[in-house]
Amino acid sequence: MQHENFYITMQDGTVKQVNPFTGAEVWSVPGRSNKPITNGVPTTSKKVDLHSPEDYCSFCAARYFETPPEKARMIMQEGKYLSIKHLSAPEYFSSEALFRRTPNLFEIVTLDYWKKNFDYRMNDELLQWRDAYIKNGLGKNHLLNILNYKLKQTGKTDDEIAAIPGDEKLQLADAFFGGGHDLIIAGQHYIRDAEFDYQLFSSGEMTPEEHYHYFTFTIEAMRDIIANNRYVRYISVFQNWLRPAGASFDHLHKQLVALDEWGSSLQHQTKMVREDPNVFNEFGVNFAAHHNLVFAENEFAIAFIGIGHRFPTIEVYSRSVAGNPFDQTPEEVRGVSDLVHSIHAALGSQVSCNEEWYYTPFDSIYKMPWHVLIKLRVNIPAGFEGGTGIYLNPMTPPELRDKIVPRMYKLRDEGKVSGNRVAEECSVVPNPLKYYLR
Repeated sequence: MQHENFYITMQDGTVKQVNPFTGAEVWSVPGRSNKPITNGVPTTSKKVDLHSPEDYCSFCAARYFETPPEKARMIMQEGKYLSIKHLSAPEYFSSEALFRRTPNLFEIVTLDYWKKNFDYRMNDELLQWRDAYIKNGLGKNHLLNILNYKLKQTGKTDDEIAAIPGDEKLQLADAFFGGGHDLIIAGQHYIRDAEFDYQLFSSGEMTPEEHYHYFTFTIEAMRDIIANNRYVRYISVFQNWLRPAGASFDHLHKQLVALDEWGSSLQHQTKMVREDPNVFNEFGVNFAAHHNLVFAENEFAIAFIGIGHRFPTIEVYSRSVAGNPFDQTPEEVRGVSDLVHSIHAALGSQVSCNEEWYYTPFDSIYKMPWHVLIKLRVNIPAGFEGGTGIYLNPMTPPELRDKIVPRMYKLRDEGKVSGNRVAEECSVVPNPLKYYLR
């Protein structure tokens, strides 16, 4: 498809878009657009009774034993962020977790998948952690309680669950120690001094420093998954914020899912890179700059409004030569984190959204840049989309840009986000992404 056909504004104001990387066709139609990004007090809001520690859902600090055993947690010790691995059950309440890494109780790609398809076996470190956890009485009870709950959710009756011998039941716990579907759970449920139940602790409610360590803790989990399973070829990293975006709890968390393949979208994009190494500059940042859709940047990352997405979407690209987050310097990771944090802060905690990470697969010899898409879940695809393959996006790219920019200025002036360059302050030089350099 020709470059000029990706983004067309019709005489009546309809904006037709085709995503250069996926081929998705999207229209923004006058009269259906200009969805507000609101963060006022909802009419359904209720007063919240603050508890310390919080106990509002299974991810809260008072309910640590309602999730499977922690693979790691990040704490603050003597003014420094510290990550500690493989806590024993008696240690759970000996420190306050800023972030916790736990297995997902209901895996998308199960441990059985890895065992039966690849003959995967846990390494000695994981086996020792599992055995030590089971030997501890509190740890064993924790595992049995979690397994009983999981079995009940899969449809087994109380009598059926009780009939399973304890040792046989504990064999199911291997998924908690050697599985590849993890959660990165924030320590807080509500913001500090919250008065109403809508005042949830979101990515944008963090400080830039907290958000950076949220990112580094996630990247550390990626490294650990790769180190413990040689068959992993890619890790899907995403964040579903609020139930319209697919969240099971309105408690901030990311998910990591280990995969044995890249998926068709990444395969297609890798083919594009093979044919044109500069394609992410040409069809990504350069294209956005030519249409005045680049709206924020810093030394290490750049943000623009994406085209051809079924939901209003903001794209943040790393400028780094390294094609994935775990090969980047702390400064480069911080640059991406600061832009993503600023965007979440500008959107506010009441806007449901998905955050999705994309990067060069581990076993690819062709590089693509690490980039993060933030998709606003403010519309629901319906029958028209299914019948035509054309999606209706309720906001044109310029409308989304014009909603975000004033908020980013205000937050920067208030010192709530890092000092990124905004709107006309952006340098907008050609080919700012350096991933193609070897």
